[in-house]
Amino acid sequence: MSVTIIDSLHAVSAEAWDALLPQQQPFLRHAFLSALEDSGSVGGRTGWQPSHRLWCDEQGEVHAALPAYLKLHSYGEYVFDHAWADACRRAGIGYYPKLLGAVPFSPVTGARLLGDAQAVGQLLDALTAELPAQGLSSLHINFTSPACDALMTQRQGWLERLGCQFHWHNRGYRDFQDFLDTLSSRKRKQMRKEREQVAGQGIEFDRRLGHELSEADWDFVYHCYANTYHVRGQAPYLTRDFFSLLAERMPEMIRVVFAIEHGRPLAMAFSLVDGDTFYGRYWGCLAEFDRLHFETCFYQGMELAIDEGLQRFDAGAQGEHKLIRGFEPVITHSWHYLFHPGLHAAVVEFLEQERSGVRVYAEEARSYLPFRQAGNG
Repeated sequence: MSVTIIDSLHAVSAEAWDALLPQQQPFLRHAFLSALEDSGSVGGRTGWQPSHRLWCDEQGEVHAALPAYLKLHSYGEYVFDHAWADACRRAGIGYYPKLLGAVPFSPVTGARLLGDAQAVGQLLDALTAELPAQGLSSLHINFTSPACDALMTQRQGWLERLGCQFHWHNRGYRDFQDFLDTLSSRKRKQMRKEREQVAGQGIEFDRRLGHELSEADWDFVYHCYANTYHVRGQAPYLTRDFFSLLAERMPEMIRVVFAIEHGRPLAMAFSLVDGDTFYGRYWGCLAEFDRLHFETCFYQGMELAIDEGLQRFDAGAQGEHKLIRGFEPVITHSWHYLFHPGLHAAVVEFLEQERSGVRVYAEEARSYLPFRQAGNG
C-alpha cells in the first residue's frame, strides 16, 4: 500500500470515488469536486491546487482517500489561521504551501478521510510522515465528522480546533405555523411581522429543482452570487461554469428559491440537499428590500425542509442573527498537524484558550433562542 497524489479527480472514476463515501452528502461526491476543477473555481491561479491523496494497493485499487489541496493562502477555508501564517512570516518560518483536507469554500461538516477505518488510519499516518519531504509546513483537515474526530484523537501531534455554527432542526413540524407555535409569543410575533413586511412589498417566491432551471436562470443565479462579493470589493470564488456543470451532474440535489417582484426575479438563494439535510449555500440580490434576506434564505428554507421532510437546515458559517430565528449552536471541529515544533507549541497554548471560549460562547448563545419555556407562551 502506498500514497498516490493526483492533481485531478478525473484520475479516479466517479464510481470508485463515490464508493468510498459513508453518506449521501453532496459536497464530497465526485460530481461536486470535479465541477470545481473543471470550471476553474480551483486550480490555476486560485491558490487552491488539487492534490488529492489516495491509499492504493499494488493493483491500483483505492482503499482510502483525502480530498486535498495545496494552499498558497488561507482564503475560502472558514477556519481562520491567518494569525498563524503571520506569526510564521515574522519569525522567518515558511507557512505556505500547506496541505488542506477540505471541501473548497464550503464550511460544512462531513467525512474527510474516506474509506474503511484501517486504511484511513494508514493513509493519515503516511501523510504526516511525508510532509517535510514534500516541502509542506502542515496538514489541516477542516469540518470533520465524529468518526474522523475519533480517529484523530488516537494519534499524536494533531491539534483540535473548535468552531460554532447555527443549525435549524425540523422536529416533525407539519408546517411553518407548527414551528411558530414552539416560539415565545414575542418571537412568534416578530417572525410573522418580518414575513408580512416582505409580502407587503409585493414580493413572491418560486422554488425550483436543478433540472428546472435554464441557462438564463443560471446567469441570474450567478449574477446575484457574484454581486455579494463585488459589493465588498472582492472577486467571487466560484466561476459561472461551476453552476452549469453542477446542474448537469447532480441536478436532483439542487434547490433554488427566487424572489420575484412584478414577474421579474430580484434575488435568489441557492441550496443543496441530501437524504436528511438542507444546506443553505449562496445568496444574492440585485436590489435591497427590507427583510428580504431573512425570508429568502431562512424562512423559505425552513418551509422547504418541512415540505420535503428534511431533518436539519445547515445554513453555513457565521450567524448570531440566526439564533433568534431558531437556529441552534453546533460545535464544529478541525484538526491541524504543524511540523515546526515552535509553531506547534505556540498554537497548542492558543487553542486551549480558544476551545474554552468557544464552548462558553455556544452555551451562552442558547439563551438567545426564541423557543418558549415551560409555563410561558
